[in-house]
Amino acid sequence: MCGLKPAEYFVLSRMHATAPTFRFLRPFDGAMRAFCSNLAIHISEHWYVDNEFQMEEAKNTARAIVHIGYDGRVHKYFKGPQARERYENEVRVLRFLEERGCGFVPRIVESDDAQLYLVTSNCGARVDRMSDQKKEHIFAELEQYGVRHDDAEVRNITYSTQLGRFCVIDFEFATILAPGYPASPEMKSIADRSQWEAEA
Repeated sequence: MCGLKPAEYFVLSRMHATAPTFRFLRPFDGAMRAFCSNLAIHISEHWYVDNEFQMEEAKNTARAIVHIGYDGRVHKYFKGPQARERYENEVRVLRFLEERGCGFVPRIVESDDAQLYLVTSNCGARVDRMSDQKKEHIFAELEQYGVRHDDAEVRNITYSTQLGRFCVIDFEFATILAPGYPASPEMKSIADRSQWEAEA
């Protein structure tokens, strides 16, 4: 099933003490060109894929692959140009916002610096449309916590029914306005997708 071989895959997510040992598999090479988007149950030293639990693919672009786990958490794999810079920037910004008590952005659950892999809490469903005034208000509220998003578009706004409010996501290009922090990566638009592969 999906050609799974224990020697070819390794585990990314940690086991929670009060939960079953569900863990996500991906290739050793980290390229993520093709991978099995199933959860697996770790029994003894063998892997068994359980099709009852599926990871929904939420996004697959030149910059990232995003899956939603069985528990609702967001699994993001960075790829393409500046993948490491974008990963490090998003982790840095989210930790900065958490320290400042910003309650309408994702929380980091797990990160893997070697594999450019990030797991965060879920901030709800993406918003299809919104007035410019409302959009500007949301991103202005974010700046009160010391972060400018730098990709202030509706595609980066969600609505959380749990929180009962709009949230902001995707901080790859965001800027921390406080002094002493690195500059954010420059947003690049490359028409030739072979260049994305070359830099991946």
